[in-house]
Amino acid sequence: MRIAIYAAVAENGVIGREGGLPWRLSSDMKRFKAGTMGNPIVMGRKTWESFPKRPLPGRLNIVISRDQTYQAEGAEVVTSLKDALTLATAKGRCMAGAEEICIVGGGEIYRQAMEKADCLKLTHVFATIDGDTVFPKVDPVAWLEISSEDVPAGEKDSHATRYAVYERRGKPANDNGVPAAR
Repeated sequence: MRIAIYAAVAENGVIGREGGLPWRLSSDMKRFKAGTMGNPIVMGRKTWESFPKRPLPGRLNIVISRDQTYQAEGAEVVTSLKDALTLATAKGRCMAGAEEICIVGGGEIYRQAMEKADCLKLTHVFATIDGDTVFPKVDPVAWLEISSEDVPAGEKDSHATRYAVYERRGKPANDNGVPAAR
């Protein structure tokens, strides 16, 4: 299964503040839900605990915690990204329509997953935001932007955004010229 990182990132790299999101982006949350629905989602403990309603329905929720006794009702708990990807691959193959493993946060999990990911599905937030959690730099040598869409701030959005999809460079291209999954 492909590994996709989903994140919303401010112009200064901020993705979080005090255990939550530093913005309100209803439009992006709808896109996130549609993109991750039916797929395994992998997250760190802090991200799991930031969800007001847990688990996220319609997805296999996998939580990474260093605490071997940690329990997350409605989710699978593992102690490493490697174990999370192994579990997501095994269970994802049994999920009708599952196409990718979705890495959904937070900062440390993103950092670990960058070298394993096949694609990045990033919402660039048009703002500089105060925060305490940042997204890793997207290296243009490693990543090719294959599509983007400017999204004006909707009625329930605090900022305008640009949604962009990046594929890892160096993969053979398919018939459409898009790098293929590894």
